[in-house]
Amino acid sequence: MLEVAGVSDEEESLYRLLVAYGRATPADLAQRAGLSDADAVRVLDSLASKGLASHTDGTPRAFRATPPDVALLPRLKRSADALELARIEAARLVESYRDTIRRHDAGQLLEVITGAEALRQHLRQIQTSAQTEMLWFCKAQYVAMPSGSNAEEFEALARGVRYRVLYEKAFFDDEGAMDNVVAGVRAGEVARAAPNLPLRLAIADRSVAIFPLVAGGPHGSPEEPTTALVRDSNLLAALMALFERYWEDAVPLNVDDAGAIEGTDAVGQPDVLSPTDRKLLALLVAGVADKAIASQMGLSRRTVQRRIQSMMERAGAATRMQLAWQAARRGWL
Repeated sequence: MLEVAGVSDEEESLYRLLVAYGRATPADLAQRAGLSDADAVRVLDSLASKGLASHTDGTPRAFRATPPDVALLPRLKRSADALELARIEAARLVESYRDTIRRHDAGQLLEVITGAEALRQHLRQIQTSAQTEMLWFCKAQYVAMPSGSNAEEFEALARGVRYRVLYEKAFFDDEGAMDNVVAGVRAGEVARAAPNLPLRLAIADRSVAIFPLVAGGPHGSPEEPTTALVRDSNLLAALMALFERYWEDAVPLNVDDAGAIEGTDAVGQPDVLSPTDRKLLALLVAGVADKAIASQMGLSRRTVQRRIQSMMERAGAATRMQLAWQAARRGWL
């Protein structure tokens, strides 16, 4: 058990005897350990050279064990430090090897995946292997994984993997989509919504991504999806930048106590203004004063101000100028 501290099995056996008996001669220890006197002297001298034992100069020599906290803990720390340095160096060597392979073999960078079943297996695999974060673009009409069938997400969330998932507006038209998003958010998923997304995308630990090479049809279509798995490269960096750009402009989706998604309208469409608020916002952006807006819309001035404040809170805007800017970004106008 003490091999990690540089102690052999023979040395550990005699050291344990010394710890148990306090002080002993080589002959005593040889008898107890089933060794010859010469072997016992050899092992005890080795323990002394490693600082695990000390001896008297009398005849016969007697040995005492060095306290374990003094003898072993520093050795274990040195071993742990050496092991960590070796791990770091091994990781560097692995990365250097991968870089060399990538430069000479494009197949190490990109793997083509054909068919829905193969795509489904790869999506499950990268989630099972994920350690820190998964990024997703979710478009309407699934190709490989129906909404609600991604059990790997909940397993990954349970072990501490962060999920950032971006849904496009049309996704919520799919049957059961809203309930599945609610379940994901409650399990820890960080969700946002955008009017449209450019492609389907999954990125694991910022080291591997899956995205379509050829646009396959939705489930049930005769067209089989052709997708790519890409590893660390400029292409992967571009895909991550694309995700972050859409994520920045997207609308956060939160689940309230009743299980409804905040930031959606009555039918579950994300971040859509009511006709009244849309008209009010258009007048506000056009520079019409609150009193004139109230008159044109048949509302009280207080109601106009309350509605404007509500939109500012939804948009995360501190001023009306920021509200106008956010409204343009979110497609509210």
